[in-house]
Amino acid sequence: MNADIAALRAGLSAAAVPGKAAPMRAYMRGQFDFLGVPTPARRKVSTPWVRALKTQTAEYCLELAEQLWRQPEREFQYAAVDLLSARAETLPAASLPRLLTLAAAKPWWDCVDGLAAWVVGTLVRRHRDLQHDMDALSGDADFWLRRVAILHQLYWKTDTDAERLFRYCAANAGDAEFFIRKAIGWALREYAYTDADAVRAFVAATPLSGLSRREALKHIARSTEDFR
Repeated sequence: MNADIAALRAGLSAAAVPGKAAPMRAYMRGQFDFLGVPTPARRKVSTPWVRALKTQTAEYCLELAEQLWRQPEREFQYAAVDLLSARAETLPAASLPRLLTLAAAKPWWDCVDGLAAWVVGTLVRRHRDLQHDMDALSGDADFWLRRVAILHQLYWKTDTDAERLFRYCAANAGDAEFFIRKAIGWALREYAYTDADAVRAFVAATPLSGLSRREALKHIARSTEDFR
């Protein structure tokens, strides 16, 4: 085992709370095993661990994240997202396919969303040509990858390509998948902090699900007509 992963495992194992692993697994619908480390304790272990890797190359960190993804317990995937988020500014454009491979492996919102907003989003923001890859991803057969496309601009604020955001949301508006409908609403709600009028106009003109509409308009001063 890689020495850095061994050190992380030792720290997480020491922080594990007996009896927490089963409830944590149940919360994730039984999809993943857990050591049983509560979030605050996990961050106490992973934050200095990530910081200690700051002199390592981007390639080393990406390889390390891939190894973490292969660990059986979910806490290691959380650590991988933390590591990649911390090093996102240094990742090359060519890392995108590998990041998407991670997003598609063991997929669930708890890791996909962090990869989308803090890792893929940061990468695409720095390498705008990659938005063409996001265009293709927005129509992917894997709804988790479509969720990545919808959410990748989540925290771009005034840098958001609104036309792209609205196009992705409109293209996926008819999907019955909960995680797509929720992503649409979340992405629109976040952009509404930057341009509430544009979001309100898009919602009024687009046949969105009730969930997407409610999420999109949640923090906008609105009239009852918004909900017709």
